[in-house]
Amino acid sequence: MFMIDSLRHLPPAAGSNGELAAQFTDLAPPLTARQAAVEAARCLYCYDAPCMNACPTGIDVAGFIKNIHDGNIDGAAYGILQANIFGGSCARVCPTEILCEAACVRNNPAERAPVRIGLLQRHALDNARFAGHPFQRAPATGKVIAVVGAGPAGLSCAHRLAMLGNEVVVYEARPKAGGLNEYGIAKYKLPGDFAQQEVDFLLAIGGIRIEHGRRLGENLGLAELHTRYDAVFLGIGLQASRALGLTGEDAPGLLTATDYIAALRQASDLSRLPVPRRAIVIGAGNTAIDMAVQIKRLGAEDVTLVYRRGLESMSATGHEIEIAKAHYVRIRTWAAPLEVLLDETGRVAGMRFEQTRIEEGRLVRTGGVIEIAADAVFKAIGQGMNEDAFNEPLARELIGQPLREGERIWVDERMRTALPGIYAGGDCIAPGQDLTVQAVQHGKLAAISIHQDIQQPAEAAWPT
Repeated sequence: MFMIDSLRHLPPAAGSNGELAAQFTDLAPPLTARQAAVEAARCLYCYDAPCMNACPTGIDVAGFIKNIHDGNIDGAAYGILQANIFGGSCARVCPTEILCEAACVRNNPAERAPVRIGLLQRHALDNARFAGHPFQRAPATGKVIAVVGAGPAGLSCAHRLAMLGNEVVVYEARPKAGGLNEYGIAKYKLPGDFAQQEVDFLLAIGGIRIEHGRRLGENLGLAELHTRYDAVFLGIGLQASRALGLTGEDAPGLLTATDYIAALRQASDLSRLPVPRRAIVIGAGNTAIDMAVQIKRLGAEDVTLVYRRGLESMSATGHEIEIAKAHYVRIRTWAAPLEVLLDETGRVAGMRFEQTRIEEGRLVRTGGVIEIAADAVFKAIGQGMNEDAFNEPLARELIGQPLREGERIWVDERMRTALPGIYAGGDCIAPGQDLTVQAVQHGKLAAISIHQDIQQPAEAAWPT
């Protein structure tokens, strides 16, 4: 189990491992066969398919729902996976309420609800019974591509490259593949070993080898990869947690939300996890919600999520905010971190915040102070690029130097970076909303570009 050193002084979760594990089953129960048939019958199979256009991976939504309606579950699953090899996890974690279901023509007051596309997608993939891997590899090209990062972007790229007949070597820093699906998603969204099952299914196509314990900038150099392989794809994510910039930020009891979520997801015994009685989560995105809800499910009595702007500015979806409210997470807006409060032993005792407001379009501090008592504070204020990954001259050419706050790797529409033969996708590039489904699409598009370019080498795309 990951050890969370900063919280060692806190008591363990109350309850047995079995009791706590029961708090982390699927957020939404699956559809029964009858429910899936009834829901599939609601689809109008629109000829212009606004749901498909709203899906970042371009899944033929109407097509797979028609297959479910006709009882062809394997056909439905095949259609989904053809566009999105991570269709199973995306069916569970994708914000369908702002994507395909928001675009559904039944999503209007008269109809009361859109077709439940996410649950139908999950039904198809959970119940498919393929005799073997549904995709066959093309004849070998003799090309070998390096992929850095075994998250959704990197593995999506690797799978499509392998399907096109290439060999792929994936370099991954952590002991397990899967990226955020394995280490960063709320446990009630991807429970059990679902993330690893999906990775195993993906790798079953063959032609993909993963080397663990290899981190760019530490024991892996971009220049060496560029020389050894026919192409390189970077799916390195965002590995550096942003700092609050406050004194006491390194005190026991204050840590990043992603570290705790990773420890929770990897824990073999949930009853050994340290759990604060009172907790503060600083942030406004889905990770902040995931952290607040999970600590509540582990037994925290009082959890407050604090954000410096208003509720309407939160990046978390309305669906996620409702989940937090249902778990009695208190949401405090218009408050910016001011000071970490410590007890006599130097441990976190709470936070002091300064009230904020908008004046002439700008966020300003008002001077009003709020104090919230807490045994632990979790930062969910976003992540940035890890400077260590760009400590060699070739790597620095991808982002310029020095690395600036909020900087990402620039790519063109074909996922090509400024360096010939090097491609990138996922959270480490600028476009998009940092969604799993978008990372999958980036990897797929990059694989197609790489395959085309290594047959007929192309010039790098330089930013204008």
